[in-house]
Amino acid sequence: MDKLAYGFWGCYFGTTALMLAGSAMAFNRSLHRISLNAALSATASGFFVLAFLGALPIPDPDTLARFLAHVAIAASMVLAYLLFSIVGALDNRKTRRRTQLTLVALALGGVALGWLLPAVHALAVGVGIAWWLGLVALGVALRSAWRGGRLAWRAFFGVFFMLIAMIGLSFIALARGQVPWQVHAVSALAGTAYLTLMASALWVRYSYLIELNQIMAHGPSYDPVTRMRSHTETGHMIVKAFKHQRDQPSALGMLFVSIGNLYALEKLHGIAAMNHALFVCAGRLRQVVPAQFELGRFGEDGFLLLLPQCRDSGQLIKLAHRLGPRLAKSVALNTSVNTTKRESEQTRWRADVGIGVLMVFEPAAKVSVTLTTARAMSRAAMSYASRVAWFDHASGEAVELPAPQAS
Repeated sequence: MDKLAYGFWGCYFGTTALMLAGSAMAFNRSLHRISLNAALSATASGFFVLAFLGALPIPDPDTLARFLAHVAIAASMVLAYLLFSIVGALDNRKTRRRTQLTLVALALGGVALGWLLPAVHALAVGVGIAWWLGLVALGVALRSAWRGGRLAWRAFFGVFFMLIAMIGLSFIALARGQVPWQVHAVSALAGTAYLTLMASALWVRYSYLIELNQIMAHGPSYDPVTRMRSHTETGHMIVKAFKHQRDQPSALGMLFVSIGNLYALEKLHGIAAMNHALFVCAGRLRQVVPAQFELGRFGEDGFLLLLPQCRDSGQLIKLAHRLGPRLAKSVALNTSVNTTKRESEQTRWRADVGIGVLMVFEPAAKVSVTLTTARAMSRAAMSYASRVAWFDHASGEAVELPAPQAS
């Protein structure tokens, strides 16, 4: 193998070592599932590369070919399963069990078929199964990405680079010693890109769980929207917005979001589940709310959105109708402080959302009265089909705002 090829593969194995070190760090923080996924991903892909580069002490070509076929099947099974897990395709218990049985049956069938064929053909079968699983994983990742999965695009491009590396390694294994260094370079760089993307996806999940641990530990004293420890800063935000509205007379847009079933959730499943629900709702708010809005947590079960110098009520109404369905999506909540638990300590939950929409025109409007009105409107909105209530200044009453009909 050319010296340049050694350099590129050194880059790959350096990335593998870093990923294993990261998995050890995650294990030390008690995030065992993340640690296991990272370690398995690095180990399986690393052993696959070592075997196909000819680093194993197996002198007989036929024995080596059969062993490589087994390695290709086993490594592809592990990596495909991990990818399905990352993109959330295995959240359902029945789907997960069915996937496990399918992968095991496919592996046993591939191994059995390989032993009925010559060694080189057995290797072709193993590589073919690995490639087929890679294409399936690519399709699953793409489907999840189109549905809005936040990690799916990383997984999609990771699998894409993995398939490129697999092509190169298969060529290296079949044409031992007759491969130009460029093939090694492309394969090594593709493998490094795969590991990097998988590590970044796992890091997103890891940081999410670290943040979730903080939320569930601090509870109501930690603001999941503004990332502050108390509600004090939310109060400062409100005072500043009303002062600005008095100093520079203009309309102040206000959305008050209430989650009506948090109290019941706490009583049924405990404080950890309630804190997890608040964390999820806050994260969904941050994803949807435009940058010009100011966000704050209000009370134990509410969020306040303010838009200074609001010139058009239409943007408030459109945002309210976007927020309702987004916040009301079902989510699996942990009922234990241990965020790595599976379904045995999880419960499905859907937020009961109400949104009050209000435009404040009067510079002399009282803060307490305005906030009380907005909160009462959000409570009333929970009984509406649209879950959105608007304060009609002409009648002085709250009215329902139906969702606009799709054209």
